[in-house]
Amino acid sequence: MKNQKIVILGGGTAGWMAANMMAKSWADKAIEITVVESSSIGTIGVGEGSTPQFKGFMDYLGISEAEWMPACNATYKNGIRFIDWSTKPGFSSYFHPFPAQPDDYSAPAFFHNSFVRRKAIDVEGHPDHFFLATHLADLNKSPIAAESFPFEINYGYHFDSALLGQLLARKAAEFNVKHIDATITDVRKHLDGDIAALITSDGTEVAGDIFIDCSGFKSLLLQHTLGVGFESFESNLFNDAAVVIPTKQLDTIRSETQSVARQFGWSWHIPLTNRIGNGYVYSQRYCDADQAETELRAALGLLDSEVEARHIKMKVGQVKAHWSKNCIAIGLSQGFIEPLEATALHIVQETVQSFIECYQDADFTDGNRDKHNRALSERYQAIRDYIVAHYRVNSRTDTNYWLDNANNNHLSRSLYQILQTWVSGNNLSDELVRQNVEQYYPSVSWHCLLAGYGIYPEQAQLKSGNALANQHNIEKVNDFIRRCGLNFKDHRMELESFVANVHK
Repeated sequence: MKNQKIVILGGGTAGWMAANMMAKSWADKAIEITVVESSSIGTIGVGEGSTPQFKGFMDYLGISEAEWMPACNATYKNGIRFIDWSTKPGFSSYFHPFPAQPDDYSAPAFFHNSFVRRKAIDVEGHPDHFFLATHLADLNKSPIAAESFPFEINYGYHFDSALLGQLLARKAAEFNVKHIDATITDVRKHLDGDIAALITSDGTEVAGDIFIDCSGFKSLLLQHTLGVGFESFESNLFNDAAVVIPTKQLDTIRSETQSVARQFGWSWHIPLTNRIGNGYVYSQRYCDADQAETELRAALGLLDSEVEARHIKMKVGQVKAHWSKNCIAIGLSQGFIEPLEATALHIVQETVQSFIECYQDADFTDGNRDKHNRALSERYQAIRDYIVAHYRVNSRTDTNYWLDNANNNHLSRSLYQILQTWVSGNNLSDELVRQNVEQYYPSVSWHCLLAGYGIYPEQAQLKSGNALANQHNIEKVNDFIRRCGLNFKDHRMELESFVANVHK
């Protein structure tokens, strides 16, 4: 292949993740990678949670937890606790765990019980009794077990996104990625419509063969320059703004994200080692920025505080082509699904990986462009459906926001069939396999969501079960989970050990 130049517009977490992955993957190729970013332009910087895939990204780059976690004030994440999304008795909260190998023993009991309870048999159907990650989060333990523990554990992280971007920028320099601090004022195109070069404020041209658009919501290259259209998700995802306020860290550092339903949306609470990140995601159709800030401040006990709030507008949806001409959008420039399940970095990682594979499999041409676009579009749609389900099955009646979400019939056929399968008492795992969507959210996640909301027949309708219905002894399951949990380390002590080793 001939020498190629890849130009990435925009740093931030997305830009530097892309630079590192491509530089590492193509270290033996004649490919020059340059990141162009302006130090005078800030980043959104609120994506402070990850899914387990992020560990694979760091492992691939060879960055140990002991190196990067203290540098980014990071903590471990066992999963997400959803609070007040349901008003069903006994189901006011539930935990969405990251799966672990020991769950191979307990998850079948949960699947069985949730299936039987949907048949109106009175068995335990709440997900919180069946998963190791839930138990670890309840005890504020890390997901790190003793070396002798023989099972694999999946987990995510919480981190300061600004510090993470800086760390990845330093790592990219080790991979010989070039860095230009400049503001882009214009874009020059070839006659065939491909992008030829970025023009900086001092008139310098940064030419390239491939351009990666990490310019955020403005999508300067893909949407603005190339005119690629945008598919809004506003008909079934109402939230379009957020307000962010940090608070001091508590004595206990939790190993979970908390998502609390509010009047016009929900608030996140993300524990870092030096602070708690708090934000309220809401819909401007139902309340304004001042109302949202006041509600969040009241919840945090900060009504009279001088702590400054930051307001963010969100553009929810995806571009109609993630790769157009010689430009690939990554991060906010390609789309955004609200941060309810912390999927932002997951999508960045999957997009970069897809581009790397598609590009090199087509001998570094655009021969697999349609394949890339199809894969990313399907991923966005599948993630959107899972997020929409959180709102569609809610049982709150306190505001029109929640009532309108519960009555919203702008559902994809896929989501409609998933919900119908559940309420009809049929096998949900089979339906997910039939649709080929389990690769995006596994059956465990869908079961935890729908069971966690208490989407079951009413208590008065439940009948006593026979021996077959009650074949799974909950006490035995709980005892197994508790015994597994004894192998795991204290969360705060684990983090303090990292910091102590860094400062030796």
